[in-house]
Amino acid sequence: MLDKIKETALWLKTQAKGFEPKIAIILGSGLGNLEKEINVKLEIAYKDIPNFPVSTVEGHAGKLLFGNFGGKEIVAMSGRFHYYEGYSTKETTFPIYVFYQLGVKVLLASNAAGGLNPGFRIGDLMVITDHINMIPDHPLRGKNIPPGPRFLPLGDAYSPRLISLAERIAVKHDFTLRDGIYLADSGPTYETMAEYRMYRLLGADAIGMSTVPEIIVARHCDMECFGISVITNSGYKSALVTHEEVKDTADDVAPRMSLLFKELIENIEI
Repeated sequence: MLDKIKETALWLKTQAKGFEPKIAIILGSGLGNLEKEINVKLEIAYKDIPNFPVSTVEGHAGKLLFGNFGGKEIVAMSGRFHYYEGYSTKETTFPIYVFYQLGVKVLLASNAAGGLNPGFRIGDLMVITDHINMIPDHPLRGKNIPPGPRFLPLGDAYSPRLISLAERIAVKHDFTLRDGIYLADSGPTYETMAEYRMYRLLGADAIGMSTVPEIIVARHCDMECFGISVITNSGYKSALVTHEEVKDTADDVAPRMSLLFKELIENIEI
């Protein structure tokens, strides 16, 4: 797998012609509209990138963007890959290892999530402070891939520095920023009423079908990580939500997300 990672990274470096992003962004379900804020210099469809999986989910554009955002060079995934699409978590996290080879030091990951915390409302933004992994396929299973250790500590998975910075930005612009624990389940079904109650008892504040494997691999590459969820459904209504509703809510929240990411990037010292 390491040979494929290096092959893909080298191909992208050739295409990007000297572009050297230190920050990567993952845009989740319905959040592709944020790409309109990026000054895109190069756009490549996943299907054209050697060894890359292909996104099959509606609302995920399926392309890699190189550009400028928040005054810095960035690389952004417009759409991601999921375990429920039939990929292993090694495949869904392949781009993260490629980003490491490109020189990326910071990963900003976004997703659409169901609110389990009864205090959350539809449209809230939740900064991820910790996670619970319920996806039955660990991305580090198998032969260890450099540069990370065989046994990876995750007590500091989400950067306190970036969380604190995000909180200051929210105060500055007078919008509410929740924080909480994100639970990743395999999907593709949304949770039942019984699962909703169980996951809440486990301590989760929001639930989704992504992000955690990416964060694990990013930390394995010693990247500094920030994760944020758009609460697109909340309370017991989570059990009755549709994908269209998820995308509509994400679209409504996009301006706040864009502002937050832009100022985060502006203020990140690497």
